Parts: sequence; C-alpha cells; structure tokens
Amino acid sequence: MGMPYRHLLLFALGLSLAACSGSRYSHRHDGAPRDARDVSHIPDARPKAEPRSRYGNPRTYTVNGRTYRVMDSAAGYVERGIASWYGRKFHGHRTSSGETYDMYGMTAAHTRLPLPTYVQVTNLQNGRTVVVKVNDRGPFHPNRLIDLSYAAAKKLGIVATGTGLVEVRAIDPRNWHKPANRTVNRSQVPVRYGLYLQVGAFSSRTNAENLRRRLDDFGPVAIQRVAKRRQSLYRVRIGPLDSVEEADRLAERLITAGFDSPHVVVD
Repeated sequence: MGMPYRHLLLFALGLSLAACSGSRYSHRHDGAPRDARDVSHIPDARPKAEPRSRYGNPRTYTVNGRTYRVMDSAAGYVERGIASWYGRKFHGHRTSSGETYDMYGMTAAHTRLPLPTYVQVTNLQNGRTVVVKVNDRGPFHPNRLIDLSYAAAKKLGIVATGTGLVEVRAIDPRNWHKPANRTVNRSQVPVRYGLYLQVGAFSSRTNAENLRRRLDDFGPVAIQRVAKRRQSLYRVRIGPLDSVEEADRLAERLITAGFDSPHVVVD
C-alpha cells in the first residue's frame, strides 16, 4: 500500500520548504514501531488556543512542482478524503512547525491548514474518531488529504491498509470545553459515503457533457449539478469506486491519457 510523499522541514530566515527525499514510500519502508505498544490508552490531543507557528506557515510553497496555499484560518474547515500515516522512519525528526515528531503522539500533517490546527478525524469506514494536532506539512501524494501519526492511525484502524477514508473537521479550541461542541462519534458506526475521481468542474453544462463523453472508457461517469454563489456548477466524476487503490490506478491512467489533475472526492 503506497504511503505518500513525505516529510518537510521548514526553517525561518529564508530557508525554503522542501521534501526530504521527494520519493514515494510505503509502510514497508517506514513502518510501525518494532515493539507492540498498546496505543488505545493514548489520549487524544487536547485543543487549546495557540499562536500560529513561527515555522511552517508561508503564504505559499511548492513541492514536486505543485504549489500549495496555506489557509488564512481553519474556521469552518470540513473536508473528506484519503488519510495516510507515517511512523518509525520519521520518529524523532523535526516537523515543519519545529516540533519533534513523535509517532506515539496524536498529531498529523496537512498541506494547507495553518500550523497548529486541532482537528477531529473520523474514519468513515468504521466510525472511529480521534482528535489530533496538525503540526506538520504533507502528505504530497496527489490524492491524500491528511497524514496521521502512527498512534492516531492505529486508533482509527488504518495502519494495516496504509490508508483510510476520513472526514477532517477543524476544532475551535475556545469552545471545545463545552460538551455540546464535542461532536466525537464513539459509536464506531460506519458513515455512508461514495469514493469518486473528479476530473473537471464547469459553469457550462455543455463543457461538462463534452468531458463526460471523453471519459466513457474509464468507468461510470456522472455529472453532478451544484449551486454555488447563485450559479450552477457541473462536476464531472467517475465512480463510485471500490477502493483507494482503484482510485490511485485510475488517476494514473487519466494523467497518462492527458487529463489534468483528477482528484479524489468522498461524498
């Protein structure tokens, strides 16, 4: 199972953001700790108000030819996508925020959220939920949303597979102490979802139909109409797909065929 492009170190005073090796790694190369420590009793991260990190928060940065824009604020952020994890290979290394990565800590990496941000991560496939502190940059695989520490991934049940479908929801630390705001779902009931590859989005239905016809050989294609700022947007998607692995393979086929940046949507 492929793990994402990993590890950035961002330093102040003019040093640029850069990937450690720029190459893909898998959990076979990185991996779980050699000891079988029980992580079930490791507590979730405790949200607290913190200033933005001195490191890891450039306005924009570029990795592997792709430019990322760091969000001004995490307020109201909710997104679904594919989670990956990183473990032993980076244990004890510095994260993009300057903190030391601890694979037994409840932390995560994200390409766009401000550092630090506290988020609630729910595994859509089994309903398990954790709270982590985002203190690092990544993952840089094109279709990954968040990179979890080993402990967080283990608690969510995605270590063995290497990836999982998740919902990531930003937490406002100022209100987290109020029970009504703790929306953690401990019932472990799977959430209904579909996994798709979105290949384009258009304001013109005609353009969407033209793309749909070009995609007929790649699988079931649908056009989803959504209202956005009083206008219609037509999203062209392939799916639903059966697995993350299928989505990765299909994305590679589409890119090889000349389709620009298909991305995963979990809906």
